[in-house]
Amino acid sequence: MVRDFLLAYTKLLVNNPEDISLELKEVDEGFDEITIFANSEDVGKLIGKEGRMINSIKTVISGCKAKGGKNYRVNVKAAS
Repeated sequence: MVRDFLLAYTKLLVNNPEDISLELKEVDEGFDEITIFANSEDVGKLIGKEGRMINSIKTVISGCKAKGGKNYRVNVKAAS
């Protein structure tokens, strides 16, 4: 659910949606790390001014915690 939402939402925000990919890694029981890989031109768009965009994405994802009981850490990296 979280993965599908993030994939669809981030593709709407960037100029190169075909370069978006996600990696979901279970770090601990009840804690997952999500890494968004984007074109290097689009990383700034996903982070936003003063981190506002990535913080809003994290806020929406934290709402999923109430439903699924998992914590999420969201990172943005340039695709290599």
